[in-house]
Order: sequence, then structure tokens, then C-alpha cells
Amino acid sequence: MSQRIGGWRVALRLARREAWRRKAQTVLMLVLVCLPVLAVAAAAVVWRTADVSGAEGVDRRMGTAAALVSGSGTTAVLQAFDPDSITSWLGEEEHVSTEEEVRSVLGSERTLVPLAQEYLAYETRRGRADLLVTQTELADPLTHGLLRLTDGRYPRTTGEIVVNAAAARRGPGLGETIAVMRSGSDGEIRTELRVVGIAESATTRDRPAAAVLPGAVGAPDDQPRWLVGGGPVTWDDVRALNAVGLFAASRQVLSDPPPDSELPPEMVSHAPVDETTVTALVLVTTMVLLEVVLLAGPAFAVRARAQARTLALVAASGGTPAQARRTVLASGVVVGLLGGVLGVLLGIGLGALLMPLAQRLQGTWFGPFEVPWTLLLVVAAFGLAAAVLAALVPAYSASRQDVVAVLAGRRGEGRPSRRSPVLGLVLIAAGVGSGVAGSGAGGASPPLVAASALLSVLGMVLVVATAVALVGRVARSWPLAVRFAARDAARHRTRTVPAIAAVGATVAGVVTLGIALNSQQAADERDYDPQFAHGYGVVQVEPEADPSAVRRVVAGRLPDARVEELTGVRSDSEAGWTEIAFQVAGEDLMVQTTGAFGTQYLVGSSVPAVTGLDPAARERADSALAEGRVVLLRGSEDEAGEGAAAVDLVRAVVRVSDEDGTPRDGASVEVPATTVPAGGQIAPAAAILPPEVAGELGLSVGPTALAIAPTVPGTAQADLDEALATLPGTGVLYVERGFRPDDSVRILQWVLAVLGGVLMLGGTLTATFLALSDARPDLATMSAVGARPRTRRRVAASYALVVGLVGALLGAPVGFIPGIAVSRPLSRGDDGATLLAVPWPLLAVVVVGLPLLTAAAVGLCARSRLPLVARID
Repeated sequence: MSQRIGGWRVALRLARREAWRRKAQTVLMLVLVCLPVLAVAAAAVVWRTADVSGAEGVDRRMGTAAALVSGSGTTAVLQAFDPDSITSWLGEEEHVSTEEEVRSVLGSERTLVPLAQEYLAYETRRGRADLLVTQTELADPLTHGLLRLTDGRYPRTTGEIVVNAAAARRGPGLGETIAVMRSGSDGEIRTELRVVGIAESATTRDRPAAAVLPGAVGAPDDQPRWLVGGGPVTWDDVRALNAVGLFAASRQVLSDPPPDSELPPEMVSHAPVDETTVTALVLVTTMVLLEVVLLAGPAFAVRARAQARTLALVAASGGTPAQARRTVLASGVVVGLLGGVLGVLLGIGLGALLMPLAQRLQGTWFGPFEVPWTLLLVVAAFGLAAAVLAALVPAYSASRQDVVAVLAGRRGEGRPSRRSPVLGLVLIAAGVGSGVAGSGAGGASPPLVAASALLSVLGMVLVVATAVALVGRVARSWPLAVRFAARDAARHRTRTVPAIAAVGATVAGVVTLGIALNSQQAADERDYDPQFAHGYGVVQVEPEADPSAVRRVVAGRLPDARVEELTGVRSDSEAGWTEIAFQVAGEDLMVQTTGAFGTQYLVGSSVPAVTGLDPAARERADSALAEGRVVLLRGSEDEAGEGAAAVDLVRAVVRVSDEDGTPRDGASVEVPATTVPAGGQIAPAAAILPPEVAGELGLSVGPTALAIAPTVPGTAQADLDEALATLPGTGVLYVERGFRPDDSVRILQWVLAVLGGVLMLGGTLTATFLALSDARPDLATMSAVGARPRTRRRVAASYALVVGLVGALLGAPVGFIPGIAVSRPLSRGDDGATLLAVPWPLLAVVVVGLPLLTAAAVGLCARSRLPLVARID
């Protein structure tokens, strides 16, 4: 044991000296190990800071209080340590909690400060919007931490208010008067307050928020809440409060939770482990580790090549293969330790720099800056493991080198193994089988899908050596520079194969994720059901609304807009709640509708364009209405099915619900009908009635919505919403903009393309510059025999082209295997149909564009002249 430790001590000392002696090469190796560690460390710091735990969020929830106690509306409840996570109502009768109940449990000497938060309406410069209003004693020390004053002062009277920056931007601002409205059973109560300060809420940053003294805007409608002062509120106190119908968030309990055994059995969370998430994390970790190993492998191969003569002398003097392996592995240990530590330290700094940018993308405030040291220790160990694994193959090769050949100055490698490509093809076939099994119609199996990706990539890695040797053989008729690069790559496979494999693994990962994202997005677009015609906007109006006022508001914001009034059956009338049933052979036709027009039944002599019917269906419906026929709109998901297409005569039955909810039949008539497809899965309205039929049925008819012809700009919609909110009986403007992918998907696609490009460039450039460094004697000989200076540039560009293009061409088809496997469960519809959407532009950029771009960049940056050096072989 002592001899082994001593051997490692000597090996590590030699590796440290070699690293200092070859500084440029060592820096390159450190970059390859540091980059992934840096990226993961920075992401971990941002994530941990953004994730506000229960203990970290105590101040923003309850200020400096010992607890936040809330009424439940009943007499007995149960809760977890944090009432925002799991709760249960035990009491059956309604109950309003009081301060006396809180004091009876916690003691009469406790300070109780009322705290209420609710959404009210307020007048902006353009109309009306929602405002989160906090009512509490802002001067009380218990409330410190709920708000952060940035300008002005806190309210001193009930006629003053502070707002956050989001509310001030919409107006009114500091020094102005703001009107806050509360709707109640007696109508709307308007309160005008003077803005005396700008204070950011601790709970939200991108939505309008404000704070006032208690009673400034009326009594809140919610259950009462109190901030509790005094000593700590224990878990026993919380249970006692639960027994009288009060929830409690205790600072002591949240900061130092009791053991789970103290929880009632009903409050213990039994959330199952998300197998998909765990599988994805394991797969991503494995793939990243493999990627780093493959990227750093060529650098360690060149380091081992530089030490080949020294190791051969050691072997000739009686050294063992284990000592040779230990010498090369020690380089991995030194580089891995240094790279892990540097990556973590730089990642912490990068995380701090990225914090303001990340905060802008978050709607809530981050917690205090936090460094997850345990996680970062694992990340640093990850860098060390990657470096040691990257040095493993060069170490094994160094221990088996031909001592006589090395001492004679010869270099080169034998033929590639015949078993490796066979095993690689077997692994690829196993990956295909695993993907098919894991994405079958019976349900997705995340472990099998993950295994499909891993087996396919590992199989590709084993095939790379044979592919490189094949490229070297078929390069006979190629131009000199490309032929030289291809044959040199085949000659030095220990250096070339890991780089090409790294590029191939990167391309495979990009293709897999690209296919998965595109297929899921295509499935979301397939399943998206528009409310009405694309580009139109619709504002629903109640009977008390003034359609002409809506027209004036729209004209003021969109002067060129065309507004069409939609007339329909009003369901809520003096007689009660009115519905219409269309019967065939005594059975109701079941027709689904979005209700986007404020009614299920439009009334008119023609079909409005906003319904979105195709021209043929609309022409047919217009003809039917002109003949006095009822038009039934049928979506593709209607239970009416194909049988409804043959309907020619229906009985229209009016059903009115009494005050107690009991339905009764009203007028009933048989009317001719025509069924037309609505064009989507669900129709925007169930039927369109001719005016004479509506009159015969005695229906209450009037304006139910206004349609705004295309299009409403997104920049104007917020202002228009606020203006429409000032009109009584007017709903919110909804604009049908069609399927719009989530911003997170677009961001992920960009990140995928950029990350894939960076990794491809890193692998290609690493292999290219290492190859050029290793080929200096060959290039010097070319210069000596009359080669032009630009020949070196062409050779350098050819190295990059061979590595990048071969890797991309191998990785792209391999990426299809797990890509298809992942896309099937992600895109499977209710009918079992799946979609495969291949991102061809992304593939073209990754497979063709990046290798050509890298080759051009290397050709332009490479030195065209090289000093002559002595050849040794």
C-alpha cells in the first residue's frame, strides 16, 4: 500500500511539472473541463437564489412577526407545517374568526396587526386595471419586510397610498391621485387616494400592487388575517389554532420544522417520484459526462504522445505498465482538480453577474444570494471524474505502446479493431429496439427511451474508428490538403476518434431534442382549437352595456378597425335562465360550443365572418338562413357525429330554469334545419337562428358581443383592455391570434442551437489545433519541399472539415433513434395518432453549416508560415 501511495505521489509531482511546462496545452485542457463545470455551477447559483424556500420567504410573508394567522371560514382545520402546501377543512358550519379566538390560544399579551390582501380595480391613465391592495398598519414594526420603500414615504392617513413601480408606470404616479374601486352588493364604491410613495411588494414585481392603512378602501371580503407578535409560535400552538378553525404560518415552524412524525397522517405528502424527471436528469448527466470525456480525450492523447519517449525509457529500464498508466492518469487528476475548483469559483462569479438578467425574467423577487456548496462540491467532483475518464484511454494506450518503435522515433497506430464496429452496430440496434419498446402505444417508458439514447450514442462512438479509417482510404482522389487531413486523422485515431465522437454525440443530442421539441410543438398546434376566426377580436357585452360606447372606445384606440355587432339569444332574462334544445326523434342533439360570443345561439339573416366558417360552408349557411332554416354548427368533436349531417327537421324546445333551478319547457316548434361544419373541434356557437324563428319562440334577443375585424396589434390590446374596463357590462377583449408556441420553447430552441454550436466548435477546434500541433514536423517538411504558405491554411481548414463533417454525418442519423422515440409519447393525441416534425433548418445548420463555418474560420486564423523543425521519423 505504501509503495502504491508513493508511486501516486511521484506521478502527481511529475504531472504538476508537466502541466507547468506545457502551459498552452494545459490551458486548453482546463478550458474543456472548466466550461461545463462553470455552466452548471452558474445555473445552480441562479436556481438556488431564485428558489425561495419557506424559511427564506418568511419575511416577505409575515414581516418580522412570529406568525401569520388566518381564518378558514369554519370551526376546525388541519394543516402541514406550511399552510400554503397542504390543508384540510374539518368543520361543517360557517364561522368567522375573531381576535379573541387568537388570543385565547396564544395569550392575551400578544400584539395582533390586521393584514388583508385583495384585488381591487383602479383607474389608470388609459382606463381601468386590477390592483393587488395590501391593508395593514405600515408603521408597525411587525410589517417591516412586506414592502420595500424606494421613493417617497409610507401613508400616515387613510387618504394616502403607496404603489409599486408596475402600477406607477400605468399611472397615476408619485404625487398624483389614484382612484380605487370596490364592487359590492350595494354597487361600486370609489375611493380617491394620494400616492405618497413608491414601494415594491415582497410578493410580486411585475403586477400592479399597492398598500394602504386599514379601512382606507373599505372592509376586505376575505377571511381575517393577523400578524402575531411576541415570542415564537410553536407547533403545539399551531395545532391548537387549527382546533378552533385558524390556519397559522409560524416563523419557528417554517425555519426549523419538527419531524414528519408530528404531522397528522392526512397531512403527510405521498407525492410519487417523477420517474420521467429522474430519468431525464440521469440521461442528461450521463450525456454531459460523456461529452466532456470525449472533448478532453484528444488533449490527454496528445499529452500522452508527448510523454511517449519518457514512458518508453521507463519501460526499458524495468518500469511496469501500471506505472505508465499512473503517470498519464495523474495528468487527469491534476487537471481535473484544478479545473473543478476553477470552474466552481468562476461559476459563482458568473452566477452573480447573471442574477440581474435572470431577475428580469421572473415575476417574483429572488431570495438572498445563495451558494449551494454541497451541490457545487458534486459539480467539482464531476469535473474531476470527467478529466480522469478522459485520460483513461490514453493511459491504457501508453501502457501498451511498442517500446522499440517509440525509442526508434516511429509513430502511428495499428489497424482498428474488427470487434468494435460490430459491437457498435449491435448497440445501435439495441437502441432502436429500446426506443420502439419505450414509446409504444401502450404507454411511454422513460427508462427505455433514455436507454435508447445512451445505447445509440455509445454504439456510434464504437463505430467512429472504423469510419475514420474508411475516410482515410477513400481520400486517394481528393485534393492534397483534404487528403492529407483525412489520412492524418486515420493515422492518429487516438487523437481524432474522441473529437469526432464528441461532435457526433453533440449533433445526436441536438437532433434528438430538436425532433422532440418540434414534434411536441406540432402536436400542440394540431390540438389547438381557435375560439373564432383568426385575427378577429371579440368583446362580450351584458344587457346593461352600451354597444355604441364600446364602438367609440375602439375607434379612439383603433381608428381603422371595423366593428360588427353580434346579436344573439340572451340566456339570462326576466323569465329565468333560458336554454334551447334541438331534438331529433325526441332526443336532444348534443352540440359543444366555446361560448365566445356571449351566447350559444346567434340570431341573424347571415353568418358573421368572425365565426370562421370556410367559404363553402358559410355560403351554404347563408342560403339556409335566407330560407328560414336554423343553422346548426357542428365541431369535429361533437357528439352529434356524422348522423347530424343528415338532419333536415328539428324541434326547437325552449327551457327556462326557475329561481330554484328547476327547468321547465317553454315554447316548442318544429323548424327546418341545416347542419354545417364549424371548421374546428368545437363550434363558436351552437346554432344561428333566423329572426322569425327567434320571434316565434319568444326569445329575448339583443347584442351579446362586438367583433373587431383583423387585426388588433398586441401593443394596443393592453390599453384597449383598460379603456373597455371603464364601461359597465363590458367583458375583456379576446383576440384570436392562432397557436402561439410558449416563449420557453423558443428560448429552449435557441439555447439548444447555441449550445450545440458551441460544443461542436469546441470539439472541432480542439481536435484541429491539437492535430496541427502534432503535425508540425509534417508541415515543416511540406514547406521545405516547396509547399506554398497557403497550403498550411488549407490543411488546417481540412482538418476542421474532416472532424466536423464526419462527426455530424455520424451523429445526425443516430439522433433520429431517440428523437423519434421521445416524440411519439410527446405528440400522441387522444386517438393514438403521433406526429414526427423534423427541424430540417436546424439540421442543415448543424450538419452542414457549422462544419463549413468552422473550416473557414480555422483556415483564416491559421498561421500560413511555420519555422522549420527537425523531423524525427
